[in-house]
Amino acid sequence: MAFGNRLREIRKAGGFRTARAFAARAGWSESKASRIENGITQPSEEDLRQYTELTGTSEVYPDLVATWHNIAEMYVEWRRLHKDGLRPVQEAHVPLYEGTRHFRIYEPGVIPGLLQTPGYARSIMGRIIGFWEIPDDTDAAVAVRMSRQHVLRDANRQFGILMEETALRSRFGDAEVMAHQLGHLLTVSVLQQVSLGIVPMTADRTMWPLEGFWIFDDEQVIIELATAQVTVKQPSEISMYARMFSELAQMAVYGKAARALIAEAINALE
Repeated sequence: MAFGNRLREIRKAGGFRTARAFAARAGWSESKASRIENGITQPSEEDLRQYTELTGTSEVYPDLVATWHNIAEMYVEWRRLHKDGLRPVQEAHVPLYEGTRHFRIYEPGVIPGLLQTPGYARSIMGRIIGFWEIPDDTDAAVAVRMSRQHVLRDANRQFGILMEETALRSRFGDAEVMAHQLGHLLTVSVLQQVSLGIVPMTADRTMWPLEGFWIFDDEQVIIELATAQVTVKQPSEISMYARMFSELAQMAVYGKAARALIAEAINALE
């Protein structure tokens, strides 16, 4: 119904007060527009083109098509995603990782999966399994996550990775696990294809902390909410997340300054 409501808004804003009037202008049967807007009939791409062209809103056509094709997978609850354990979810993203050339990643409170060590990943996944009370396949899920990290060594890809300093200080695992994880960040930070930025806790903020999100090329964004995974493919929304990433990137520190923050977090473990 939400999608139908969006079409109804477009139709009315375009000067068609009734669905019948719009259907007549489009050359459709009298009830077709009403059935589409009430979710009874599924629109074709040509139907959506008619909505935008006849109402003078052709610029929203790409977003409408992307929304329609993506509507079933846009919002997926974690409980449903994880019902068979964590390994299937990790495996499902392998083709996406393999096909992406430019990663832009923002995480406010954890180390991103691409940069996790086995011990750190095991600590986080174990907590997820316990919280959601799902089948325990921690070892298998960690193995898949580690295998996906081979893309990080591909010099033909680009990785823009941003973290809040909080992510360096939040402990998942004991001091040894965290020391190994933070040491791994120092190693990864010098890779030519990786831009690792840390937003200091003392930064003058021009963008508030957001939920974690991953931008895969300019094709889609995956956002992790507390209860669900949201997939966005609408061009306008992807552009907005790219803008948010750019704002956060301007507040971050890089190179020696970023490594200094990581070293401080390591020292704090003592």
